[in-house]
Amino acid sequence: MGYRIRRFAGVNASPVGSAAANATTFTVTGLIASTSYTFDVQALDAAGSVSAPSSQVMTTTSIGGSSSVNVALNRPVSAGSYTQSYVPGNAVDGNVNTYWESANSAFPQWLQVDLGSAIGVRRVVLTLPPAAAWVTRSQTVSVQGSADGVSFGLLLGSAAYTFDPSSGNTATLSLPAGTTTRHLRLVFTANTGWPAGQVAEFRVFGAA
Repeated sequence: MGYRIRRFAGVNASPVGSAAANATTFTVTGLIASTSYTFDVQALDAAGSVSAPSSQVMTTTSIGGSSSVNVALNRPVSAGSYTQSYVPGNAVDGNVNTYWESANSAFPQWLQVDLGSAIGVRRVVLTLPPAAAWVTRSQTVSVQGSADGVSFGLLLGSAAYTFDPSSGNTATLSLPAGTTTRHLRLVFTANTGWPAGQVAEFRVFGAA
């Protein structure tokens, strides 16, 4: 016995998880900040029968980002350029084995994500593919933010970040406390391993 939790998209409801019969709370993950959602609950018995749904409950997520949820996952993304099949969408698809790569020998290059609304952000975690073929390299990156995707301001100055396959090929960029933005742009000006900007995963996290 237990409960099935459903989330609505228009008039259609899809299960987002289940809870034990004695549960009093349930956490839904993967939601977007400052967005309204509608849920209902169905009871399940030991024979697999399903009750009529409960009354619908509507809630709106808060403006702040999460310190543990990647708010850039599968969000709209764009870039100043890309080469071959290494498109911008590869950087937010949740797969570290696919990646974005800019045009060669044409710095500066940029990659940006639309978080959907202005939210608090604290960390940007960049990853390259963990394959042994990716030798250690350093990429020089700055971070910009924008409310409208047109006018950008500097959030974090340019610095070199090391990507080492022996430690996951990952670099963390810490933004100042109180940073709030909707559009987050990375600007690449150098790469010691290849003459282009490269990102397998562009992850964004809010403050704790």
